[in-house]
Amino acid sequence: MDHIDHILVVDDDREIRELVSTYLTKNGLRVTVAADGRHMRAFLEANTVDLIVLDLMMPGDDGLVLCRELRAGKHKSTPVLMLTARSDETDRIIGLEMGADDYLAKPFAARELLARIKAVLRRTRMLPPNLQVTEVGQLLTFGDWQLDTTGRHLLDREGTVVALSGAEYRLLRVLVDHPQRVLNRDQLLNLTQGREAELFDRSIDLLVSRLRQRLSDDAREPAYIKTVRSEGYVFAVPVEITEVRR
Repeated sequence: MDHIDHILVVDDDREIRELVSTYLTKNGLRVTVAADGRHMRAFLEANTVDLIVLDLMMPGDDGLVLCRELRAGKHKSTPVLMLTARSDETDRIIGLEMGADDYLAKPFAARELLARIKAVLRRTRMLPPNLQVTEVGQLLTFGDWQLDTTGRHLLDREGTVVALSGAEYRLLRVLVDHPQRVLNRDQLLNLTQGREAELFDRSIDLLVSRLRQRLSDDAREPAYIKTVRSEGYVFAVPVEITEVRR
């Protein structure tokens, strides 16, 4: 029997819940709706879903709080698409920083929501099953650098903090978790998590360029992130993992 993707829609607006549920169901998806964080938690206690559509502005715990909670719990690998009625780009960026895989501004066309859900699921499933990142609470040491997985920042040899954007951190995290392994652009594209990833097929190259600058890596002869022609990128130095006591 073919798998039917199960979508959980969390939104306090009953009209939106009904509209989205009806449209997605007509297009072959299984849909469950929840009016708030409490109902979402209750459902996820006993169920798993393929993707969560999560409203940003809700009474009680808002979407940012719930997204952060999801990323810290057993559903940390479940894709999240954030809905926002705010026009402020800052809120959308914060949503992506909290771990959302994409966002869509209200009002939106149901057809676009469906397209984005399919795109997020497709990008997520491009990663091999064994491509998992390490847990938080570790220092990943490579060359002259350390990556603090709790603070989500780089430390140079002198211990100076080098801040990373959310996309930079996510990409570097996967690279250092899989040293000496070639990863293609389609696999890495998932980590850009947002509109840039869909609009610009070379966005990974731009992100790698930014990471090389952070690492003071010579783009002509990089020591850390090497380009493998026609294949992708490989993190070329060994990585030592140190557990951090809390």
